Amino acid sequence: MPHDSAERPWGSWHVIDDANGYKVKRIHVHPGQRLSYQTHRHRSEHWVVIFGIATCVVDGEVIVAGPGESVDVDCGQAHRISNAHDEELVIIEVQHGAYTGEDDIERLEDDYGRHEELVSPT
Repeated sequence: MPHDSAERPWGSWHVIDDANGYKVKRIHVHPGQRLSYQTHRHRSEHWVVIFGIATCVVDGEVIVAGPGESVDVDCGQAHRISNAHDEELVIIEVQHGAYTGEDDIERLEDDYGRHEELVSPT
C-alpha cells in the first residue's frame, strides 16, 4: 500500500505508517520556515526531533527541542513547529486518536496565504 506524502510551502511530510487509531509521519521543515498554528479535534501528537532544532509553540508556551528530544501536544491544544535555524529540521510525528485525517486541521494562523482555510475564533 503506498503511503501519502505532500510538499508544502514550509517543507514536506511523508506517512511512514497508518492504521486504526494512529499515524506516523516524517516531517521536513526548511530553514526559516514554520507550519501553521493549528489545533486538532480528534488526535494528539508526539514529536521526536531527528535532525536540527525545533522551536515549538504549544498553547502559547515556547519549547526548543534538539535531536532525541520530544514534545507532546494534547488533543485540542494550539501548536506550531518552526525551524529558525540554517539546517533542515526533521521530525517524526506520531498521531494518536480516533481520527487522523488531514482534514482534522483548524488553522489559527498561517504564513503562506492559505487564509481561505483559516477558522474564525468563536
